[in-house]
Amino acid sequence: MKGVLLAGGTGSRLYPLTRITNKHLLPIGDRPMVSYGIEALVTAGVTEIMVVTGGTHAGEFLRLLSNGDEFGVDRLLYAYQDRPGGIAQALGLAERFAADEAIVVMLADNILERTFRSSVDSFADEGKGARLLLAEAEDPEHLRHVGVPELDGGGRLVRIVEKPDVPPSRYCVTGVYLYDPTVFEVISTLKPSGRGELEITDVNNHYVETGAALYDVIEGFWGDAGESIDAYYAVNDYVRRNGANRL
Repeated sequence: MKGVLLAGGTGSRLYPLTRITNKHLLPIGDRPMVSYGIEALVTAGVTEIMVVTGGTHAGEFLRLLSNGDEFGVDRLLYAYQDRPGGIAQALGLAERFAADEAIVVMLADNILERTFRSSVDSFADEGKGARLLLAEAEDPEHLRHVGVPELDGGGRLVRIVEKPDVPPSRYCVTGVYLYDPTVFEVISTLKPSGRGELEITDVNNHYVETGAALYDVIEGFWGDAGESIDAYYAVNDYVRRNGANRL
């Protein structure tokens, strides 16, 4: 299985911290944010990775990560997103890198306390469909700002609702997704949303609607360090106290 680490975006929600740099290069604890995503993938057993980024600071990722040896990466490649086109559009840039293999996709501003290796191993055994990582929200208000899964009485996924006024469950969809190679065919059929982007929620709902999506609820802390300045500092505080990507 190959890994795709998405580190693009304008970082507008962290402005002015991102006025002169990509948000994924901001520090979390004692190192740049993006390094936690690389570490998370390697800890999960994924050592062939593509980093997708964009903007005027893309070259800084190459200077920081180099060929990935320091992190235990066997093969590290880079792709450039030349315009803000959404998460699904950024993922589409990794099609040739994936080369018909299953992939684990991670948004580089997501920080997890525990490894998700068990999810990677389970998906490698299945080999088809999608598997989404969910987290239980401590603050119900937070669910109104993220993607929320609707579950039926048997706990099966019904749909993913983006930023619902009335959240259909107490879980949120994290920025870690596992897909079979057909994900790139799905992306090719998407139409831009109202904000002109290809949405990853539409990708996930395709798998849900075809009955090919499963999920795991992660253990321990999960934080989206790019959600807001308050969230960024909250993630920073947690990581300084407790670390991240623990087995």
